[in-house]
Amino acid sequence: MKYRLVAFGLLLAASSASAADDIDVKRGADTLVFGNCVPSLVVENKSVETIDYLQVDLVVALNSGQERTVELKSAYREGVLYPILPGGTATLRQHLDTSRAIGVPCGEVTARRAARTICEAAGGKACASTVSVQP
Repeated sequence: MKYRLVAFGLLLAASSASAADDIDVKRGADTLVFGNCVPSLVVENKSVETIDYLQVDLVVALNSGQERTVELKSAYREGVLYPILPGGTATLRQHLDTSRAIGVPCGEVTARRAARTICEAAGGKACASTVSVQP
């Protein structure tokens, strides 16, 4: 019985340590730009690796029943990167000069879901840590 408790404790500690190495992405503040809702996401890098680039494609459902996909990025893909250091936070934003606006105010957005996530560490390698998105 004693060994089972020790094994359970080690398993619990290992799963807690693994959860601490995640990259958490949560809903940020919505802003209104020229009548268009511009969502954002906030990243908390709990991993030990530096994130060079992070993108989440957010699908928003509208009152009209239509859906729109918005690319929220940590930086311009072709430009200067803004690394997210271990323990750091950053905001993923829509770049309205390179992507189409949603076309409606924020009050007309009824639901959100993440469709795709791109996470790159140094050298363009995929991030080793798990990215969890709660839009």
